[in-house]
Amino acid sequence: MNIRISVRTKLFLSHILIVLFIAGTAGTYFYLSAVESLMDGLKERLQASAGLISQTLDAEALRHIRTEEDMASPEYVATLDQLRTLKRMNPDIAFIYVMRLEAEKIFFVIDSDETNAQALPGKKYAHVLPSLQRGFTSMIVDDEIVTDEWGSFLSGYAPIKNAKGQFLVGIDMRADQVREKYSALRISGAVAVSVAVVLAFVLARILANRFMIPIRVSISRCSSIAEGRYDEQLDIQTNDELDRLIEAINKMSNSLSLSQRTTQAAVDSLRQAKDELEIRVRQRTSDLSEVNNKLSQEVAERLVAQKALQEAATIDPLTRLFNRRVVQERLDLEVARSSRQNTPFTLVIVDLDHFKMINDTHGHDAGDSILVETGVRMKGIIRGQDTLARWGGEEFMILLPDTDSAGGLEVAEKVRARIADTTYYFAGKEIRVTASFGVAQYKGDLEGAITAADQALYQAKNLGRNRVELAGAEL
Repeated sequence: MNIRISVRTKLFLSHILIVLFIAGTAGTYFYLSAVESLMDGLKERLQASAGLISQTLDAEALRHIRTEEDMASPEYVATLDQLRTLKRMNPDIAFIYVMRLEAEKIFFVIDSDETNAQALPGKKYAHVLPSLQRGFTSMIVDDEIVTDEWGSFLSGYAPIKNAKGQFLVGIDMRADQVREKYSALRISGAVAVSVAVVLAFVLARILANRFMIPIRVSISRCSSIAEGRYDEQLDIQTNDELDRLIEAINKMSNSLSLSQRTTQAAVDSLRQAKDELEIRVRQRTSDLSEVNNKLSQEVAERLVAQKALQEAATIDPLTRLFNRRVVQERLDLEVARSSRQNTPFTLVIVDLDHFKMINDTHGHDAGDSILVETGVRMKGIIRGQDTLARWGGEEFMILLPDTDSAGGLEVAEKVRARIADTTYYFAGKEIRVTASFGVAQYKGDLEGAITAADQALYQAKNLGRNRVELAGAEL
């Protein structure tokens, strides 16, 4: 089913859609920018307030406050009065409190709440929030509103003096105050959009009407030419691209009235076709030369790409060590050599201890730096005939040819000491790193040896980490 839509309607719709799109895009951009600016402002205020208050508190004076019996201590009374005074001075703040981190659990120390819902010393905070946990070591603000038993809040945190990662001060701003600010922004945005819609409608009608007049006149003149009336001329001016259409129609009328110009136009057309053919021949010759140059360049690029692909298939891109595929191939070769020559070889699987905690505390860039540095340290200890590869994640494998389990234990212990006894550094910060090792000698079953080394590694983990364990069963 074909639906006929007039040009006037199409112009009207196209104009109104364009104006609405532009207005909507601009309005959305400014609204989102305003929302982001509002949230950033609230976060900056919370973070700054938490940072200022944290400098007025000292963890050493609060360490003994652990249960409700400690509420009578002078330090508790003085600090509670200080927090409540600060809260009254800032009407946007709902609560100010101090928390303690102990054995990965969070407990209240002091809460400024003046109602019966006040959190008393030693009360456990049941919600596990990543931003709250990071607040024990750095100033931070929640990314979104959080709801707990006291209500919905946007909160900021900062470690207090001498906290050593165990105490923080928190500030809560009630969610309804945040939502009121957002509501004002939404009302402003809705008014702006409504005005834009009205203006778009009026402007679209004006533009559509302005285009239709010269189009109707042009249609009428074309009908006259079809009927053989060549002498009539259009006398209308639009001061835009439609002037060219009107001018073309007038020229067409003059051209049709002169038969002699028709013949000349044919001659000119043939000459133009000949010139264009010559240009095309020269262009094709030039194109062939360009294609030849591109093919030569592509061959060179493919050689470079082939070399890069070969490296990518064998080298771990982060540590620049061999990848799992290479060490698997060398394991197969070593199995064949051991079968022919009856020579021993030993596997060592290395896993960095608490690596996730390092990433969470110092960031993934620090974790990557530690992986690279660990690879460098291990390569400095093993022999040239040994193979060191990244086995996966924070795991490495060392293949020791011509080495029995006793030699494997000796190498593993040297590597362990090299990792544990020398401090790592990243962004000016010291980071202590240890690793656990599983050692297994090949006894005729490669998969069994790998499994045994892996089990020995887990035994080292279970026995306290930062140690070397030898697989117990012969394989």
